[in-house]
Amino acid sequence: MSEEQSMKDFESELESSFKVLHEGDIIDVTVIGVSDSEITVDLNYYTEGIIPLEECSNDPSFSIKKDINIGDNIKAMVIDSENASGNVILSMKEANNILIWDKLKEDYANGTHFNFKITEAVPAGVVGYVRGIRAFMPASQIDVEYVEDTESYVGMTVDSIILEIKPMEHKLIMSGKMPAKEKAMAEKNNRIGRLAEGSDVEGVVERLESYGAFINIGEDIVGLCHISQITNKFIKSPKEELKLGQKVKAKIIKIDGDRISLSIKALKEDEPDNEDENYEIPDEYKNNESEEHDESPFAKLLQGIEL
Repeated sequence: MSEEQSMKDFESELESSFKVLHEGDIIDVTVIGVSDSEITVDLNYYTEGIIPLEECSNDPSFSIKKDINIGDNIKAMVIDSENASGNVILSMKEANNILIWDKLKEDYANGTHFNFKITEAVPAGVVGYVRGIRAFMPASQIDVEYVEDTESYVGMTVDSIILEIKPMEHKLIMSGKMPAKEKAMAEKNNRIGRLAEGSDVEGVVERLESYGAFINIGEDIVGLCHISQITNKFIKSPKEELKLGQKVKAKIIKIDGDRISLSIKALKEDEPDNEDENYEIPDEYKNNESEEHDESPFAKLLQGIEL
């Protein structure tokens, strides 16, 4: 070791010897020991620091052996500058309660996702912990649909983001609904991506509107068959040709994002309109004689014309 390095170490030790810790100080410490009941930390001080288990975290799922490792650098607050044994007693959770809100505000701004483990059901929602802070998730925000039985979600982990944050009131509100909707939309877009314009599909009429029919073609994908694409005949309402629950075949004529345009008439030729078959011929154009000697005015017009 060089003389210059030795001098720097000596100066650092000398500076540490004059350092005085006060209750309420939040300092950076390094973990040098972990037991079932406490964490031992290096304070760069004349004595070591102790973080009792009960001062580690507010989160019930916290595990001192799983969540803390020797060599970890953590922040802790001094709650007793020197106990009866001569150690400094610190609290991770008190430091966290003060510092974490700035981090949570960043998480809110960045849309950070959390694995939110639900620890209990409460009126109108559920509770869990985010970065050691107790957070609430309304029943309307647990999943895509409103959750009536919140008790069934206790113990489950939900992908979530921060919906609302109020540091001054120590309130943190989470949403699992928004990530769930994003995931469902991504999966749906992936399924739509496997479809191709011009391909034939089969589905069930799910909804009828004045402008067309919504057809479920499977995998939660619904396409619209505009009234003009239902039949070659003129119709005033899709209900003239279709009914709810009816199975139909159609062709995909356009894909625009998550919008699927379908055509039923593209796959079939409509039966010809037979209205003219019942048209009554006026008497003056009827032939009163036998077919062999057709003397009707219409027949006379055709005389001399080769067909």
